[in-house]
Amino acid sequence: MIKIGVLPFNPFQENTYVVSDHTGECVVIDAGNYSVREDNALTNYIHDAGLRPVMAINTHGHVDHILGVDYVKRTFGVPFALHGDDRFLVESAPQHGALYGFDVKSVPEVEIDLKGRSEVTFGDTVLKVIHTPGHTPGHVAFYEEKEKILFTGDTLFRESIGRTDLPGGDYSWIMKSILEKLIPLGDEVRFYPGHGPQSTIGHETLYNPFVVEVINGEVKC
Repeated sequence: MIKIGVLPFNPFQENTYVVSDHTGECVVIDAGNYSVREDNALTNYIHDAGLRPVMAINTHGHVDHILGVDYVKRTFGVPFALHGDDRFLVESAPQHGALYGFDVKSVPEVEIDLKGRSEVTFGDTVLKVIHTPGHTPGHVAFYEEKEKILFTGDTLFRESIGRTDLPGGDYSWIMKSILEKLIPLGDEVRFYPGHGPQSTIGHETLYNPFVVEVINGEVKC
């Protein structure tokens, strides 16, 4: 059984996830820790739980999701995995970050390109990599099939979807990603988004206005 630590970080309240299993190995998804206090909170969670990070993995490259990646890499000596189509966002993080008041002093190197990669593993756990462009070109979701747990990043939120008006965003792409890749996973799938509370796929097919209007044919994508 996997265990999920949820740590909302930085002024955007971005959800950083520490995902572990019975082996004690873990991955850090979307490390957004920005301050010394947040760095310590992440480290203390990992140490107190007796975990061994093996990788920093990201759903996408927006600055609020990568603020703590370099810290995780340096502190735990792990590689960083990201879809290559979002590399440009990481490389331009200092400029984009400044627009939102973030002082990005270091840009993490991407050692593992998730483009074309079907899965990432830690311990006895397999996370399927699902390409879900729309919020960004290289956005991915991570899916644990046995327990039906999904990490959606900024593609799908509880009763909302990610922005598509930022560089590389596209409304038709994000809706196709949701309707063709995430919804078919099943109503019982519980997902953990990049911001806000968790939800289920079933809930979103009933109450997410962006999803419902397309399903009902009110809006075409």
